[in-house]
Amino acid sequence: MKKDKTWPAGSDARHFSALPIGISSKQHQQQQKKKKQQQQDNDVDNRLSSCQSHLQPRSCCVAKLHPRLLLTNSKNVLNQEPSIQRLPLFSSSLRPNRSEFSMLPNDVLLKIAATFTHPNLQSASLVCLAWRDALRPLREAMLFLRWGKRFKHGRSGVQANLQKALDSFLKGAIRGSTLAMVDAGLVYWEMGEKEQGISLYRKAAELGDASGQCNLGIAYLQAEPSNPKESIRWLYKASVAGHVRAQYQLALCLHHSHGVIRNLPEAAKWYLRAAEGGYSRAMYNTSLCYSHGEGFTQSHRLARRWMKRAADHGHTKAQFEHGLNLFSEGEMMKAMVYLELATRAGESGAAHVGEVIRQELSPSSVDRALLLADNWRPLLLLRSSSH
Repeated sequence: MKKDKTWPAGSDARHFSALPIGISSKQHQQQQKKKKQQQQDNDVDNRLSSCQSHLQPRSCCVAKLHPRLLLTNSKNVLNQEPSIQRLPLFSSSLRPNRSEFSMLPNDVLLKIAATFTHPNLQSASLVCLAWRDALRPLREAMLFLRWGKRFKHGRSGVQANLQKALDSFLKGAIRGSTLAMVDAGLVYWEMGEKEQGISLYRKAAELGDASGQCNLGIAYLQAEPSNPKESIRWLYKASVAGHVRAQYQLALCLHHSHGVIRNLPEAAKWYLRAAEGGYSRAMYNTSLCYSHGEGFTQSHRLARRWMKRAADHGHTKAQFEHGLNLFSEGEMMKAMVYLELATRAGESGAAHVGEVIRQELSPSSVDRALLLADNWRPLLLLRSSSH
């Protein structure tokens, strides 16, 4: 007897494929949408390829630019998320060409480049004719900045003249350089004209200059009357930007409740950041935080490490205390070197301990220690324009 076939069949094939049961209308719409999206992506890829020839001749110049001026190139765009690729980056009205490069807004370029150093400014000036013309005032400002430093410090055969230095810095500031604004503000501050100094610091700070933000924060603390709230605001901005002196000053405020509630863990965090950035005072305070367990878990090993780093960077008190630590550990000759350095820097207490060590060392060891002190040089210190 012939067996009846079962239904549905064991095959995975769909039945009634000619009817709209196998693919729902919703799935059909999704497929159509996907095809449309793929077509849009292909259109973007074609536009990128057509624009690549316009961008390529400028790649050698763009590679030298400051990161804030870099435009995303075609290779980077292709590697971005699909949602970004679908943006009309290169519509017919935005395709880069010579005529549109020449129409770049000069005021925007000046604001972007206000904080540029001389090498960055030179590189940006090579991008195209419009950029070169727009950045001309800032190139002139660099010349005035250079002469201002010569007059201020008496360099390159120029006799020191603070008034001429101020005039040069102001000419650079008028041309838009935040570096010149900060130096002019510093001269005004040193001359006792603090309002003018604060005004120039504020202009530089508002343009994003970290040194200007740091100096403005410190100025608000030292002004009469002081403005701790504004001080903390600008110090925090400069600290986030990586300015090590601002990080140290912010840590001091958090440590000693200047304009903000005392917060030892937060203070220790900013001390450490400034110390890692090479600021010797922050290294010393970081050592103290580890030594006393303030803000950090107590660690004599880390305290000793940061004290030595501060001493090697030329911090006088750190040299004295590190010398004492070496003396207590029996490292007599090394101790004498650091105590001798501290003594020469004016730490009177170091001289007494140094004399005690001299009595225990041989004359040759003493001569060797003094020779090491004579040839000692501090590790490179990070410098910034500030009071």
